Amino acid sequence: MRCLKMIAIPLLTLVVVVALWLRWSEPRMIYYPARQIDQTPDQLGLQYDDVTLTASDGVRINGWFLPAVASAKAGVPSRTDPALTVLLFHGNAGNISHRFDKLAALRDLGVNSFIIDYRGYGRSEGKPDEQGTYRDARAAYDYLVTQRKVAPRSIIVYGESLGSAIAADLATKVEAGGLVLEEAFTSIGDVGQRMFPFFPVRWLVRNKYDTLSKMPRIKVPLLILHSRDDEIFNIRHAQCLFAAANDPKQLVELRGAHNDAFLVSAATYHDAMRKFFASLKLQ
Repeated sequence: MRCLKMIAIPLLTLVVVVALWLRWSEPRMIYYPARQIDQTPDQLGLQYDDVTLTASDGVRINGWFLPAVASAKAGVPSRTDPALTVLLFHGNAGNISHRFDKLAALRDLGVNSFIIDYRGYGRSEGKPDEQGTYRDARAAYDYLVTQRKVAPRSIIVYGESLGSAIAADLATKVEAGGLVLEEAFTSIGDVGQRMFPFFPVRWLVRNKYDTLSKMPRIKVPLLILHSRDDEIFNIRHAQCLFAAANDPKQLVELRGAHNDAFLVSAATYHDAMRKFFASLKLQ
């Protein structure tokens, strides 16, 4: 009995130490923001409006609005063209200046796009956390509806990687025309549990980003894009999200790594997106 106590005490101490370490390091394991803006759309010959928003808690957020058709002077907000507008939420690393491949793809698809940097990223103030990123997303949506006068049914909420959780959360709270999730995950708890299988990670994480639990509450057409080669989030994440979602829904498989599948599978990606946009315009 004494031997068991001698073993249990160090084991309990180890568990406590690991739990505290996970709590302390969690933000650094989720968010990889970059402050430096490497280039702006005008340097690539793209028209855009540089936008500053204020989230509900007072944090100022930066974003770019890129029109599908050059119809306004850069830097001057104007009523958007009568096309779909994609509200894009990027992944957990870098900032909006590292998403020009995606912005170019959306421009080729003939839609307006609005991308923001979460708090702590790029020129946005503050530090990122789960509830803060949700506030940032809502501020971006409200900007489109109130200042750009975009009809809610013309807004396509689009999230990639970490942004998929932010997009899904927003889709449970606002009216929109559709939702696109690219290389998504079920929850931070599920991802962390796989990394640390011997610890109760699901109970320890504070930033939960529990997309799976929110899928039944999403009532808009859904397109999920996911690669079987994704080295970060196994395709089972997409399959679980798809199974929990309401109709109409579609899961399209890509090939390629987590960050470049939409480029490696460009033909499949563009075809899926065109069909999805066309189906929304017919509704």
